[in-house]
Amino acid sequence: MPEAIFAVPGDLRSPTGGYAYDRRVMERLPDFGVSVVHLPLPDSFPTPSDDDVEETIRIIEDRQKPSILVVDGLAYGAFTQPLLDSLDGRVIALVHHPLFLETGLPHARKVELRNTETAALLRADHIIVTSRATKRILTEHMGLPSQKMTVAEPGTDPAGRATGTGMPLHILAVGAVMPRKGYDVLVEALAKITDLDWRMTIAGALDRHPATVEQLRALIDSHNLQDRIHLAGKVVPATLDRFYESADLFVSASLFEGYGMVLAEAMARGLPIVTATGGAAGDTAGQAVALHVESGNVEELAAAMQRALTDKKLRDRLADAAWDAGRALPTWNETARRVAAVILGMRL
Repeated sequence: MPEAIFAVPGDLRSPTGGYAYDRRVMERLPDFGVSVVHLPLPDSFPTPSDDDVEETIRIIEDRQKPSILVVDGLAYGAFTQPLLDSLDGRVIALVHHPLFLETGLPHARKVELRNTETAALLRADHIIVTSRATKRILTEHMGLPSQKMTVAEPGTDPAGRATGTGMPLHILAVGAVMPRKGYDVLVEALAKITDLDWRMTIAGALDRHPATVEQLRALIDSHNLQDRIHLAGKVVPATLDRFYESADLFVSASLFEGYGMVLAEAMARGLPIVTATGGAAGDTAGQAVALHVESGNVEELAAAMQRALTDKKLRDRLADAAWDAGRALPTWNETARRVAAVILGMRL
């Protein structure tokens, strides 16, 4: 009988931070005395059809008991009352970031998700969150008790220090092209500093939100930046490593991050950073390692990138601080140990 069953919607191999977190933790839990199995849920979450709700109820009712059920927040926050009623054992919710804070949702959908997520998290026996910022949101804005939460930040793999490209300076952003990532804000900001010699690579899936990709391409064209901004799409790890290695500056314009794993990856490589501070991003990449700007503020982002690109001493100072901070980031073993402690504690 497994100690824990991880219920995750969609394809566990998906190249997003949340799925990477689930994979890496599940791989390491046995090292800490927790046997685990994966329970796939329909990929329509967080907007399941009625048929998918019925299918999820059947899947959960058929699970091995009395294993502890760990449900990824991408699904759990959208659990309807019938789904919650089908949960008859111990449940841990794994929250990467609240669903109702996803960018681009209609107001009515935000309200609906906030209600379902609050009800679901109240039902959970424990909540694992991936950042202190997410814990603050759940306690201060959703009224959830802090004593039933554990922070288990994502791990970061050790990496070699980036050497950069030089001239033109290479700017890197990593993450799927979707509304929350703020790439439109980034392009508008870059359009204001075309007098500087830079090239930009955006490495991230282009199939998550086709309308946003189309709008981004049109925006790039409208500013005649086709030769300076490269949409690399989803890349294999070796290619992503080369992008990090050749970068001179890492930029995130994301409107909200539950943690910001790509920021941690940039720190692990000693990259100077400019980041919007939505969600946990400002905590993950603190002021010693990054220039902070308000999320969605084109003028601030352009000014910060201009400072970083034109002041080598500033870049060097940020890079040294990032390299030092990167050495202190939690490993995936530390993350799995925290999650295992929650699971084993609930077994008592």
